[in-house]
Amino acid sequence: MWSEPLTVGGGVSTEKISERSLLRSNRKVPSASQRPPQRSSSPSSEGFSGTRRSVDMADKGTGLVGTGGTFGRMLRLFDTARGQVVPLEPRDPGKVSIYVCGPTVYGPPHLGHGRYAIVYDVLRRYLEWGGFDVTFVSNVTDVDDNIIERANREGRTANEIAQRCEEVWYRAMDMIDVRRPDDDPHASAYIDEMIELIADLERRGFVYETSDGAYFEAERVEGYGLLARQPLDSLRAGARVEASDEKRSPVDFVLWKKAKPGEPSWESPWGAGRPGWHTECVVMSLGLLGDGFDIHTGGQELAFPHHENERAQALAAGHRFARYWIHHGWVMVEDQKMGKSLGNFTNLLDLIETVDPRAFRLLVLQSHYRAPMEVSRTTTAAAGAAFGRLDAFARRAAGLAGDADAAALEAFRTAMDDDLDTPAAVALLFDLVRRANTALDAGDESAAAPLAAAVREMAVAFGLRLRATDDEVPAEIAALAAERDRARAAKDWASADRIRAQLQAEGFAVEDTPAGTQVRRR
Repeated sequence: MWSEPLTVGGGVSTEKISERSLLRSNRKVPSASQRPPQRSSSPSSEGFSGTRRSVDMADKGTGLVGTGGTFGRMLRLFDTARGQVVPLEPRDPGKVSIYVCGPTVYGPPHLGHGRYAIVYDVLRRYLEWGGFDVTFVSNVTDVDDNIIERANREGRTANEIAQRCEEVWYRAMDMIDVRRPDDDPHASAYIDEMIELIADLERRGFVYETSDGAYFEAERVEGYGLLARQPLDSLRAGARVEASDEKRSPVDFVLWKKAKPGEPSWESPWGAGRPGWHTECVVMSLGLLGDGFDIHTGGQELAFPHHENERAQALAAGHRFARYWIHHGWVMVEDQKMGKSLGNFTNLLDLIETVDPRAFRLLVLQSHYRAPMEVSRTTTAAAGAAFGRLDAFARRAAGLAGDADAAALEAFRTAMDDDLDTPAAVALLFDLVRRANTALDAGDESAAAPLAAAVREMAVAFGLRLRATDDEVPAEIAALAAERDRARAAKDWASADRIRAQLQAEGFAVEDTPAGTQVRRR
């Protein structure tokens, strides 16, 4: 098991860029056809075709199209730059462009990555459910100090570390049913563009060179610190101490790092080296989505300095950057904030080996995306039990047909349009299930049918896959689960672990519950 955490920050080269990027990059970036395939989704159950959309980089006009297929409705989101909930008015009518800061691939994804991937997957699905044409870009940072440090520690190349961890990342994303981005550019494929941007910034007077690299003079950008929501004096006082004492201001940041012996490097006007972290997303987002793209997302911890430094470079180079900045909250693990210093970066793959991945998605939805989210044995068990009720209803209502209840869908849109209030929307979902079950108990299928149809519609918008068939556990698998319970009761942990591995090898996830070993097909 890969034990180090992945850090959020940077998303995989696609057909659009693979030919030119492979010629420029020091490492071969796998094309989409070379990567593990994503599980296909049925349009009838998911509400989308799964086909790629080309990026429209034409006019920069603004416009608005309604959600839920109804023109005139308005999704409102909390914009960090404005500090308030504001209407989403896309650059291009009927289209929304989204850039998500993706993974830095030097270890396995943890629960925080799982949360943000689901949050923005739900945003994407909801917009598409509402009739928008969404272009969704998420990058992969495959040039990074952490990758180099791990490679040196393990005696492998940085390329090997990045490729292996990227495979693990996408396997985890497939398991939690997060759709692949339309484009997933690698940092290593955009080195030339980053050098060009830095050279342009130097010509404009924003760059100075030191003994260890080239730095950006942040205070020359009017309004620097907007995303931090703090005055510049406070930012100077709280700036992280850097190794270089040649910086002109504590808030200045490195654009190009001069290489040390044995490190991966590219030639540049500032010597052999590699770009700083804050530059890659500027060239990739603008290159794929164009000036004034709609939404830039990431964790609240990225707002400053990472996203602010991206914004500063784009403005200094004469570009209009993201129109809206959306940031999600952190994950609490057993009542503690997830953090490296706490050593509680719970591996996402480990969690979904024992918890239904659909239950993890439901748990994410039950917390507002900007609020802290608690992951514990109690919360995951409750989410699993709740999803069991959804599956039971899906089986019971499988034969019901008809149009969705209009009032229910209107209430759903109202909740979701209010800064993605998924907790309220989930509460509505379960209320509809309760009402439909009550109608079925009374033998009133005509009253239950539109409620059931509304539940199915909302599940599509959420990306919740309800199982309308009962996956019966084979007798021999149930016998193994019972045998494992006996081993655990006898404190024969070696046998219990052996049986767990056997069940997993047969394609079943294993979960320890107060009622004993529970198994389900993966």
